[in-house]
Amino acid sequence: MGKLFDLSDRVAVITGASSGIGRALGEALAGAGAAVVLVARREAALDAAVEAIASRGGRAARVAADLLEREALDALAARCAQPFGAPLIVVNAAGINPRRPVEQVSFEIWDQTIDLNLAAPFFFSRALVPGMRAAGWGRIINIASLQSARAFPDGLPYGASKAAVCQLTRAMAEAWSRDGINCNAIAPGFFPTDLAAPIFNDPQRAAWAAGQTCIGRNGRLEDLGGVAVFFASRASDYVTGQTLYVDGGFTAK
Repeated sequence: MGKLFDLSDRVAVITGASSGIGRALGEALAGAGAAVVLVARREAALDAAVEAIASRGGRAARVAADLLEREALDALAARCAQPFGAPLIVVNAAGINPRRPVEQVSFEIWDQTIDLNLAAPFFFSRALVPGMRAAGWGRIINIASLQSARAFPDGLPYGASKAAVCQLTRAMAEAWSRDGINCNAIAPGFFPTDLAAPIFNDPQRAAWAAGQTCIGRNGRLEDLGGVAVFFASRASDYVTGQTLYVDGGFTAK
């Protein structure tokens, strides 16, 4: 059974890996044996993430890049193959949530949110697919959201982009699963990240969010690791096109 979750022969690339969910998932995949390539803009934070993984005996490298630069995504995919070889696992965790009342959503805010949350996962994954196809095996893990299924104030562009991530995941699965490349999504509930800081910085809002779950608490970043390893491993060989809500039962109520 253990071999089903063993990633010691795999290379994984994780975007948005300098903090929050991306960093946590990078650490989880490294803990399962994968060599991980961490991608984000902030070099110092990336260095700290690499050091944290190495201190636990893991293998990690970092590539500083801005995923909003669409024309550079093919080159970025090639750079991510340099440290350990062609990545067969990609986790698309980079994202933004600008939080604006609907009347204040500008064209620029809309475009940046859709570009980073929706377009980048597609174009970056597509750039990595040839290597996966050559190996006859691959895993694409997108990060959806509680807002894929729920509407919250001041979150219209973010919610629209994350709802679309669920359909993107299904479409990717339809396009590439016959090549052995499965695509699934993780939809986190409320977790203590930079994006969710407005919630966790307000004790009343944090308590409200916890009270909406079946479990009775908000998420801890370690709650996401097992799901990521499952989707990244051979254990999910017959699972594709799915979105799994890791939300403590928020969407069950």
